Amino acid sequence: MDDSNVEDALDRAEERFQNTRGQTSEPGLDMADTALIQLRKACRLLEAARTLRERNGFYTVVIEASFVAIERSLQFYLLYRNAVAPEDLRHRHTEVYAEGARVNLFSDDFANRLTELWAQNRADVYYRETAASAEQADAMLALAEAVHRYVHEFATLSHECICSHRDTER
Repeated sequence: MDDSNVEDALDRAEERFQNTRGQTSEPGLDMADTALIQLRKACRLLEAARTLRERNGFYTVVIEASFVAIERSLQFYLLYRNAVAPEDLRHRHTEVYAEGARVNLFSDDFANRLTELWAQNRADVYYRETAASAEQADAMLALAEAVHRYVHEFATLSHECICSHRDTER
């Protein structure tokens, strides 16, 4: 990529991830507790998805953020209960569904349905093999919010969640 700023931008990005001293952390996520970081990431993802959805569109991003918020909510619970180690969940998106069933967070049938939803729909929408719709985005966001609330209530840690007040009103 000669004569372009792409390589310079890559250099800067690599440096920012390697040298984090003095950088500004995202509020609410600057903690050492791996489980709570996942819970709070789910809160942030849900807020971002709602914000984008309210702005008339971004269906693909809302769907993707919803799937990831579900994953983060489940990761929180699994880490909180010491059912898995943080490194156990890297790069294995649908494993959290099976692990959730294994620790009786929900049934095997529910885990299988989540896995199937992810396998049959997330990739198609993400890679634009099919166009996302408003109805799909709304349904996924509602599912992600419901899963997040369920996991949060199941763990009984309401004081640790950083979701906005309107999350609890639904």
